[in-house]
Amino acid sequence: MEDKQITVTSPLLPPLEEFIPYLEKIWASKWITNNGQFHKQLEEALCEYLGVKYISVFTNGTLPLITALQALRITGEVITTPYSFVATTHALWWNGIKPVFVDIDPLTLNLDPHKIERAITPKTTAIMPVHVYGNPCNIEEIQAIADKYGLKIIYDAAHAFGVRVNGESILNYGDMSTLSFHATKTYNTVEGGALVCKDEKTKQRIDYLKNFGFAGETEVVAPGINAKMDEVRAAYGLLNLKYVDKTIENRKIIANTYREGLKQVKGISFLIDIEGVRHNYSYFPIFVDEKEYGMTRDELYYKLKGKNIFGRRYFYPLISDFSTYRELDSAKPSNLPIANKVAEQVICLPIYDNLELEDVERVINVILK
Repeated sequence: MEDKQITVTSPLLPPLEEFIPYLEKIWASKWITNNGQFHKQLEEALCEYLGVKYISVFTNGTLPLITALQALRITGEVITTPYSFVATTHALWWNGIKPVFVDIDPLTLNLDPHKIERAITPKTTAIMPVHVYGNPCNIEEIQAIADKYGLKIIYDAAHAFGVRVNGESILNYGDMSTLSFHATKTYNTVEGGALVCKDEKTKQRIDYLKNFGFAGETEVVAPGINAKMDEVRAAYGLLNLKYVDKTIENRKIIANTYREGLKQVKGISFLIDIEGVRHNYSYFPIFVDEKEYGMTRDELYYKLKGKNIFGRRYFYPLISDFSTYRELDSAKPSNLPIANKVAEQVICLPIYDNLELEDVERVINVILK
């Protein structure tokens, strides 16, 4: 159908008939939040699936970022990327931390480790890179810089659910990693998120911080917030885990279909799979070279929209262009030439579990024409 709407994403929904028994258990127990049975089961299941030792689930993906900074007692300045969703930098701002933007690598679109060192000052306490589109950062080089200067690393792994490098979970690198389980992600709990850490003591501190700081009925040990995941979403997430491998397989087929269909188009480029990496195909971004393609990114974006195909210019504008941050010295366009170029070229094409291949071909054909 030529007029059928094709959205940029669609949530992975577990079968309703399978979800109802979970809801019946919740209704019977009348325990709908505060570390109930499904909350505990989800944390255990995620540890096993993701290959991590300790994980704490949250009510959304922004609060783990805010809590990670609190748990590691980060202050001063943190080096980060302008090419991400605004939550990455907002978490710093809410903690009274100054973000320092560094340009991105043109191949991976992640924080460029070769530009991190020159941005370090006596006030720098941490690095917050993002595994953009689920593509792993250069973890070895970033770790070497952090070790050299005594800095913490918090990875924003919002896009990187299930991603592995040579069989090892990407979430085990750095000091902590955060996840988003938002409805738009490969794996979702409707809204939700998680914080991955490496030891039991840190996990306990995180759990205190996400529950008002309570360490018992009458004892508060830290100025915590309310960031807990409820039982309904924990149950939903537990059920969705059964289907995430299949959805990743489906997304891979769609990604390969796009690559095959667009590989000969002048002025259209895209990311390729990295050897040794188990990708999750969260997004399929293309990059439009106006001179080569004969059309600007925005012209193609609106052309697709006119055909009822809704891509997304993700990430545009850069975080550094928003009013909160644009006055920072590190936000100057001259400091971020690669990020600015990519932000002006990107369109994320529709990709999700139940996207029909005939619809993928329809998207390809509009780009070809």
